[in-house]
Amino acid sequence: MKRYSISFVFPMFNETENISQTINRASELAKELTDDYEIIVVDDASTDGSAEAVETIAVRDYHIKSIRLKVNSKIGGAIREGFKNASKEVIIYTDFDFPAKEDDIKKALSLLEDADIVTSYSLAIKHLRLKRIIMSKGYNFLAEFLFGLHIQDINAGLKIFRKKVFEDINLKSSSPFIYTEIFAEAAKKNFKIRQYGLIFEIRKKEISRVSKMSIVMRTFYDMLVYRFSR
Repeated sequence: MKRYSISFVFPMFNETENISQTINRASELAKELTDDYEIIVVDDASTDGSAEAVETIAVRDYHIKSIRLKVNSKIGGAIREGFKNASKEVIIYTDFDFPAKEDDIKKALSLLEDADIVTSYSLAIKHLRLKRIIMSKGYNFLAEFLFGLHIQDINAGLKIFRKKVFEDINLKSSSPFIYTEIFAEAAKKNFKIRQYGLIFEIRKKEISRVSKMSIVMRTFYDMLVYRFSR
């Protein structure tokens, strides 16, 4: 497999219990994949000391880049800031609880040899709650219906990009809609997208906040703004 320079990007909000494990896993994986890497953690205005914990680690390891947002952006702004600050050839994005196994990340990265974006999808139902299943399937249906995207799981927690994808894309979303915005803009510019199926590990520490009503509402707001303004 070709060795790229790599930027790992992790958005973070109140993740004190996951910080040590996530950064350690990312560091060990990065050393296997490349000699030139950075791990960018974007704190989305955490209130539990997460940002300070990452900054302490960054003092000891120059590969770790800590970015702090003063106001919570509902995920999208943190992702946007991470991509903007990524400086390497390839950007590997994953959720902060590191749900993808290292072997799956390696296999997904190998697909980048003939693609510009590799995005994952789950081979198993991640959430047993009916509400989460309906929300996920409904959102993916809307993304296909409104924007013609044939992506099996828009919000899946592993995505790999060539940095050039973002050179001409001006991201604006401040919610999880940012994933759909990226795919829609990439499709307009004829970037090649490949999909990779895997089984995600279930989040054990902290709670996923994507299904909070405030984030759901902001996601649909961003969707409508994008649909009728571009």
